[in-house]
Amino acid sequence: MKVLLATDKPFAAQAVRDIKSIIDAAGYEFVLLEKYTSKKELLQVVNDIDALIIRSDIVDKEVFDAAPELKTVVRAGSGYDNIDLEAASLHNVCVMNTPGQNSNAVAELVFGLLLYSQRNQFDGTIGYELKDKKLGIFAFGNVGRNVARIAQGFEMICYTYSRKLIDKPNDEAENDVIPVKSTEELFEKSEIMSLHMPLTSETRRCVNYDLLSRMPDNGILVNSARQEIVVEEDILRVMEEKPNFKYLTDLKPEKDEEFATRFGERYFTTPKKVGAQTKEANNNAGLAAANQVVAYLKDGIDTFKVN
Repeated sequence: MKVLLATDKPFAAQAVRDIKSIIDAAGYEFVLLEKYTSKKELLQVVNDIDALIIRSDIVDKEVFDAAPELKTVVRAGSGYDNIDLEAASLHNVCVMNTPGQNSNAVAELVFGLLLYSQRNQFDGTIGYELKDKKLGIFAFGNVGRNVARIAQGFEMICYTYSRKLIDKPNDEAENDVIPVKSTEELFEKSEIMSLHMPLTSETRRCVNYDLLSRMPDNGILVNSARQEIVVEEDILRVMEEKPNFKYLTDLKPEKDEEFATRFGERYFTTPKKVGAQTKEANNNAGLAAANQVVAYLKDGIDTFKVN
């Protein structure tokens, strides 16, 4: 059997070597396609593969049509909106993700962004501390839990909204995280809001003016999740109305130039998404993906199936 690792944004070299070792040890053939620049390159190599490991690469109907032997696609990461799940199911392909492997890296970035902003981009002027600030964690999955863990070290007051916690509010008591009963309440209580929900039909453009306007004048919105979950026009409106409101994001907005021109240092975006870009996260997600491919091809194990 053939396993293809196809990444236009490559893994760290050591991660590639470790992934290859896992595939080789299982007796499968390992194929590598890195830094490809066109979809045509991907289509040319998928015709006889049995499994595919990707990162943010697009796997749509055209890819599935070109890969008649394909049995599984594993996304090395938690989000999987880059894969056409309906087309995968029609082709009897099992799609899996690797939840939790990148979560600490993303959570650490949240605090990197916050420290950079609260200390005025380290320009030497008087800034603010994170201690005692009220932090809202919107969605409490693997990344959200790591954000809460790190926030405890800063002695922040943490709130979260998660449907799973509404009926079981004591589940997170040991983390000193306070569950709230609605998104509206979460935004009203929080000085800083950190977004961690996946992109779904329900979450698309869910962070809107109604929610953001409930935050204080000096509120901070941090987006390390997905660009599509926020309404950019509404963030611009809130920043205009609240002269100390800040927006920090790891997803470069479509209106990046307008944000930068109108709001200067109250706005910051990473030039390219870097949340999961650490050697540790690279290695963790890549190895998890390789092990899941082997487990599925050998024994049909599909623990993290998403379609």
